This record gives sequence, structure tokens and C-alpha cells, in this order.
Amino acid sequence: MRLLARYRATQLHRQAQARSEEGNNDAALALYAECLALDPNRSTSLYNVGLIYKYRGDWEKSFEFNSRAYALSPSDEASRWNLAIAATALRRWSVARKAWKDNGLDVSEGDAPINMNLGVTPVRLNPDDAGEVVWGRRIDPVRVVVESVPFPESGFRSRDVVLHDGAPVGFRNVEGRQYPVFNVLELFEPSNFSTYVARVRISTQDQMKQLAQLADAAGVVMEDWTGSVRQLCKQCSEGTPHETHDQNGEKTWNTARRVGLACSDPDRIEEIVAACESRRLLDFEEVTLELSA
Repeated sequence: MRLLARYRATQLHRQAQARSEEGNNDAALALYAECLALDPNRSTSLYNVGLIYKYRGDWEKSFEFNSRAYALSPSDEASRWNLAIAATALRRWSVARKAWKDNGLDVSEGDAPINMNLGVTPVRLNPDDAGEVVWGRRIDPVRVVVESVPFPESGFRSRDVVLHDGAPVGFRNVEGRQYPVFNVLELFEPSNFSTYVARVRISTQDQMKQLAQLADAAGVVMEDWTGSVRQLCKQCSEGTPHETHDQNGEKTWNTARRVGLACSDPDRIEEIVAACESRRLLDFEEVTLELSA
């Protein structure tokens, strides 16, 4: 009878996988529940359930099922990573630290939030929608402080802390170095920076550099979207951009530019505008607050 139950559990597991691949995760979860009722120690089924809940942002259930999968199969790297991600999302730092350490990462044990310096990485905001890729500073294996100025329509802001997935989806090449791109799972901690959009007339690249210097001196994050944003096909965005896409800069200078500005104090934006007007550096046609902190 036990062999029959395990055989039936295997059938249910395969059916659940098929439903999940079709995008019907509700049906998949129901089949996995039947499977686990017959074979509660099937670690692959436990992992798959935890995976579905991860992408749903149901961190308590993802944590539960990945914990069970990891306990049954400690050598399974995928379970360890998803357990660490779920523990991070839930701010269960002692579990997250142990899981990262078990994954071979140099993370000390303890109950405090993880705050490391793991360099810069690109992350993809809203991966199921527009999929804007921005840059940030990694403070642990799956959290990044956004350092770019995202488009306001993304709903994300400069200095947001975001939680991202563990597996890269695509790469970006910068000065001969390849950086993996990670899909953002959710906003982890909101920034106190608001996003402003400036439409300006800038005659030369030198004037743009001067504007960037003024912004930096005022503590404002600035991004020249006209010069820095590239539209990539889905294949390139989620892979390695091919030669025609993997080029930075403009062939000809466009004087009409859209610039993103981010800061916590609106007076700093006024300071920049006033400084540019007094120096006759450039013409601000419009500055609008697009996404408030």
C-alpha cells in the first residue's frame, strides 16, 4: 500500500508541475496538497510549493515549505536560497544568516539585520511589466539600495531598498565587465526621496556635467534619462544585449532632455534651478514632482 501511495504521489507531483507550467498555480497547489498528503516527505514537492508562494509574495508560507524542504534535503541549494530569501523578507535575520552561511557565503550569525558591501548590481523593477533595469548597491545577497533614479511610473524611488530574486535573468556589459541582472520581488524598505522630472534645454555635454556637479553638491541624485536610457528587446533585456543594443551614449547630442532628480528636501531642487538661472547655464522648461516620498 505504501508503494501505491508513493506512485500516486509521483503522478500528482507531475500533474502539479504541468499545471504550474501552464500558469495555473491554484490547480498546482491543490495537486501538491494531495501529493504531500500521501507523501509528506517529498522534498521536491515542498520546494515547488514554496517557490509558488515566493512569487506570490506569501512569505510565511514560502518560509514554511522551504524550511521543510531544506530540513529533508540540506544539500539542495535551491531550497537553501529560497529559505534565505523568505527569511530575509520576514526579517528573520538569525535564520537568514544561517541559511546564507550554509550556502557558503561569509555571513556571521546573529539577530541583527545584514548590512554588507557587495558592490553594485543592476536589478529589474516590475519584471512582469515594463521591466526597467536600474543600478544599486548590494547590502546582502538579495537586497539592493537603488542608486539610480527610476522612472516615476515604476512606483520605485532612488534609495529604495528592494528585495530581489537569487537567480540572474540577463546580464549587462559595462567597460568590459559583465554584471548579472536580478528581478526585483518587492519593495523591502521605502526611501524618503521624492522623484522630480525636469525638462531642460542643454546645449552641450559640458553643461550637462556642470548640472550634475550642482546636483551632487546639493545632495540631489540626478539621472539624464535622455542619454542613459536604452530600450531593449525582451530577448536582449533578459539575456546579454547584442552588439546593436549594448552601446552607451548618443550618436548626436539632443538639446531637449528629460532629467530625473531625487532628494528628500524640495528646497534643494529650487537651489539647483536658481543656480542654473543665475549662471545662465541652461533653461529649465518645467520641473514637476512626479512621485512623492
